[in-house]
Amino acid sequence: MRRIVLIVSGIALTASLSACSKGGLNRVRPDEFAVARQAPLVIPPDFSLVPPAPGAPRPQDVNPATQASEAMFGAPAPRSPSENATLDAAGRTSADGSARSTVGSPGTNVVDKGTTTRDIVAAPEGNGRDASTSTPQ
Repeated sequence: MRRIVLIVSGIALTASLSACSKGGLNRVRPDEFAVARQAPLVIPPDFSLVPPAPGAPRPQDVNPATQASEAMFGAPAPRSPSENATLDAAGRTSADGSARSTVGSPGTNVVDKGTTTRDIVAAPEGNGRDASTSTPQ
């Protein structure tokens, strides 16, 4: 009985191995040397372009600060005529250029806003959960 089981299993093993080898090794593969090269792409000439002037800055070279500002806020939009008129009436050309440096000087006039503003500025910083305020009456 043992012999018959061994013979049958041997025949089954031989049959399964021969079935795998018939189609697996004789596949048709592409010939790697038969690949034809295509012609390279050609960009047609653009006759509207002019050569750059010697020493002129390159148009793609942009100041990094300007590039970052445009990426975050967009390019500056032109002002409308009504906006220009409003700015001119407000005195856009007569503004003091050193206003930021003289704002903390002792000679600068300051408007007294009362004790409430002083208390808010002097209050300790909190986490915002227990914030409360009261006004003197």
